[in-house]
Order: sequence, then structure tokens, then C-alpha cells
Amino acid sequence: MKIAAVLLACANVLLAQTNTYVLRAARMFDSASGQVVAPGLVVVSNGVIQSVGGSAPSGATVIDLGDATLLPGFIDAHTHLSMEFNPDYNGSALLSLQRPISERAIRATANARKTVMAGFTTVRDVGSSDFIDVGLRNSINAGYVPGPRMLVAVHALGSTGGHCDDGDSFRFGLFGRETGPEDGVINSPEQARYAVRFNIKYGADVIKTCASGGVLSPTDEVDVPQLTQAELDALVDEAHTLHRKTAAHSHGAESSKRAIRAGIDSIEHGTFLDDEAMRMMHDRGTFLVPTLTTRVGLAESKFPPLVQAKATRAVQQQDVMVKRALALGVKIALGTDAAVYPHGDNALEFAFMAADGMTPAQSLIAGTASAAELLGLQDKIGALKPGMLADVVAVPGNPIENIKLTQSVIFVMKDGVILRNDRAVPIR
Repeated sequence: MKIAAVLLACANVLLAQTNTYVLRAARMFDSASGQVVAPGLVVVSNGVIQSVGGSAPSGATVIDLGDATLLPGFIDAHTHLSMEFNPDYNGSALLSLQRPISERAIRATANARKTVMAGFTTVRDVGSSDFIDVGLRNSINAGYVPGPRMLVAVHALGSTGGHCDDGDSFRFGLFGRETGPEDGVINSPEQARYAVRFNIKYGADVIKTCASGGVLSPTDEVDVPQLTQAELDALVDEAHTLHRKTAAHSHGAESSKRAIRAGIDSIEHGTFLDDEAMRMMHDRGTFLVPTLTTRVGLAESKFPPLVQAKATRAVQQQDVMVKRALALGVKIALGTDAAVYPHGDNALEFAFMAADGMTPAQSLIAGTASAAELLGLQDKIGALKPGMLADVVAVPGNPIENIKLTQSVIFVMKDGVILRNDRAVPIR
């Protein structure tokens, strides 16, 4: 079966390079207007959308998906594909030390496949270790394994003992030396610039920093700032100088304000943002990536008392924060923090955002056009229109009427290659 799957994938690549496809469905989602139009028809050739609407050109391969809705490939702006969900908090830390890098890399390919088969054709992967994210991205790009288009961060950058310090839960001296900039740990503006340069040298597409404490890190408070204004200023300036966008893990209001003043492109989580921080985000066009799906994994996990207290406090505040951000007009992009919950369940985020006051159309835009803008890829992905990369997904029925249908993807095309087609309607 596995050999057959590989042969099918290779055949699909060849077809994408030589065939013109017509994707037909009862309706289609326009991520620019937020409207569903009927019927849906997308013409694809050479991995690019050639036309939308109208009639099928003669000689094309027609794929009729019936009572379904065509949408742009979904985008998750906050994933960790090289990490795995494990409800056993202490056991997870032990496994990360026991498993060789090769095994973790192979497991990452499974996470990537689950993600793309769920309809997420692009992700921003915001923190890894041992450069597994770089290798996974490169292998996907080369066609060796199926997975989403990846923008990777290499190491997330933070302070000694902070949320991004991988050595924060182990005894001093266990690894032979203290963590430093090469591990993503910085303690001055100069080290911040060096760490940015180091990450980019070794393959980073985006720079991610930890401006505050975290929920799952055992030695810090969740909303306390962990980098100075000068450190964040240097980090963002260096990243932007080198044409990389930036993201800040930040639960607290003050840590977020420091990151926003520095020019950060997005605030990840934003759990305890106050109105002043949100107004700053609105005025500067800073995105919020709320990662609401984390609550699924947090509810299933077993934590030490300190971590459990932080998790409970954070989840209780998430919905209030998102509703306030919507009221103040903050731009929102979909991101889930995949690995804090099981990979492949990314589409849960659409429903959680809708439950917090976004219309189904707004939540779909957050996971398509808005997320593409955040990633700087709005000219390539996030919409079904001529000239865009042929990333197309389909769900049964109408997701504007039931946003949970995004959890039942039946068709996935990435770069014009069909990765999934669950409908029995024959291709002709």
C-alpha cells in the first residue's frame, strides 16, 4: 500500500506538470469578499490557477466534487511540526532526550502529512531544534515527502531561563555548557543581532522570539516580559534589514507593547493583551495569532501544579481577549500552536474563532487571505484567482452555514498536485 501511495503521488506530480485540471463544485469561497459564489469552477495548469468561473476548456481533466465548496488552501501561521503532542508533560521532556534526531525527523514527516491532508497547504513553523524544520521544509520542497509549504524559524529566540530556553528545566551542567545564541538564548542587543544572523545563515525564513513567559515552561510566569526594549529593537531591526518577518510569542500586555514598539509583525497568543496594546496593534497593523486550539491539548494533558495553574489561567482569558481584539479592529490570522494538541486537527481553530464572535467568513479569511498577508505571500496564496499558486481545498456542503465542515476536508491540491480526493465521482 505504501509503495502504491508513492507511485500515485509521483503520477500526480507528472499530471500536474502536463495536464490542465478543471475543479468543479457546487460553490466556491472568495477570500477577498468573504462571499460564497455558485457554481465553483477553477482551472489549473502547470501548478498555477489559470481562470476562475466560466466554462471548462476542451481537453481538460475535469474533477467534479459535487455538493462541495472550493476554498484556497488553508494556512496555519503557528505550528511546530518537528514536535509531537504528548499529554504526559514529564514523559514528553524525557522522550525528547531519548529519541535520536533521525527518529524525530521521520516522525516530523508524519506530522507534515497529517497537516496537509487536513487542508493546510502552507504553515509557518515557529521554533524547532536540531534544524529538523529546515530539513523537513527542504524535503517537502524537493518532493521527497508530502507536506505543507513551510516557512521556518529554526530556533526561537529568548532570554536565559525564559520560555525559549530549552535548558530551563534541566540541572546546570547537564549538557556540558550553558545555552547561548546558537541555541536561541540571548541576553543583549548584540547577541540578539547575532542570533538573527545565525538563524538566517542556517535557513530561517522568519524570526520568532519569546517576549514573555509561557504556559508550558516550568520556571517562569506566563505574562512577565523576558526581553528588554533594546533587545527586541535590535532583533526586529536586524530581521527586517535581512528581509525576514518576525513573530513574538507574547502572553502579557507589557511584553507585547515592547514587541509592537520594536515593529514586530505578529503577536502570538496575546492572552493578556490590554486595550492599549490592542490599539497599538490596530494602529501599526500588527497581527494577532490567538492559537485557541491549544485548549484542546491543555485539557487532555497532565501537568505539574505550577504549569496547570498557568494553563487554567490562560484558557480562561483567551475568549475575552479575542472578542476585545475584534471589537478594536485588530487584524487576526489563523494559527494553532500545533503540537500542543494533536497534529492534523488544525481546522478546529476556525470553529473556535467563530465561537468568539468572528463570522464563518471572517474565520475563513483569517485562515486564507489574512494569514497569507502576514506571511508576505499574498501575491501567491490565500485566494482563488488567476496567477495564484494552485492550492485548493474542498469541503462538503457550505462552510459559511456550518464552519465545522472545515474539519471534513475531502479534496486537497497543492501547487497543482492532487494529494487527496475522497469523492467517488470519477475523474474524466
